[in-house]
Amino acid sequence: MTTEYRKILLGGYPILTRREGDLLVTRDGRSIGIEEAVHLPPVEPTKIVCVHLNYHSRVEEFITKLPPAPTYFHKPITALNSHGGDIVRPERCKYLNYEGEIAIVIGRHCRNISPAEAGDYIAGYAVSNDYGLHDFRDTDAGSMLRVKGSDTLCPVGPGLVTGWDFRGKRIRTYVNGKTVQDDTTDNMEWDMHYLVADIARTITLVPGDILLSGTPANSRPVQPGDLVEVEVEGLGRLSNRIVAGSTPIRDDVGAQPTESEEVISTAMGGDWEHRGKRAAGGQGAQFYKSQLEE
Repeated sequence: MTTEYRKILLGGYPILTRREGDLLVTRDGRSIGIEEAVHLPPVEPTKIVCVHLNYHSRVEEFITKLPPAPTYFHKPITALNSHGGDIVRPERCKYLNYEGEIAIVIGRHCRNISPAEAGDYIAGYAVSNDYGLHDFRDTDAGSMLRVKGSDTLCPVGPGLVTGWDFRGKRIRTYVNGKTVQDDTTDNMEWDMHYLVADIARTITLVPGDILLSGTPANSRPVQPGDLVEVEVEGLGRLSNRIVAGSTPIRDDVGAQPTESEEVISTAMGGDWEHRGKRAAGGQGAQFYKSQLEE
């Protein structure tokens, strides 16, 4: 049996609630309707670890192949956001992509365990969206710090669900009500237990830590005003609105946003040199730019 817990702001104070139908109920007996609640991230991680590629549909889309073992990157905890929270696309940036995912939440100190043991160390699961600001794809090679780590780019929620079996579950992403990603967890190369055991070989995981388990094909840029929702069978529906940032990216320090071939091809989901040039009769990046502007 699954149980869903949500952290909300109630009377100006963050409080954990349990979902009972359309109500969120506190331990002291207060209740509030789900639609009225101001949501907070359901957990407070010390780290957010994300796998690069996992779903076979995503691998095929990029015309590549999986490595022999998973590879990972970090999102800083300052990127954490909640159900209903705004996703900020900074000024001078165009290529903010959604990536619907499932978050694994650690429940016990975890180090040097087998995949068979990993389930005992997982508190539960949540929906997430691993947004990427691909305008910075040409810098922070490997770490993708600014691509994936900018403020607001890691919404998790609406709640934490315990007792959920990750096998055979459908994951979908919607933009303004239109389905843009659709896959199942059976199409992941490495399951939730494997990912936890793999990271915990050398990195201690502590209660609240989050592992993001990868996204299916068809991650694409979204625009200010768009409503992006990720729905996972049994975990609920995470909703966030894209907004335009009011503060521009400073141009007196650091790497600047670009529109290189790598930026555009990654944002538009493929190998530009082959697929894009074929589709555009050899125009490559210009073809992808036109697709974004339509």
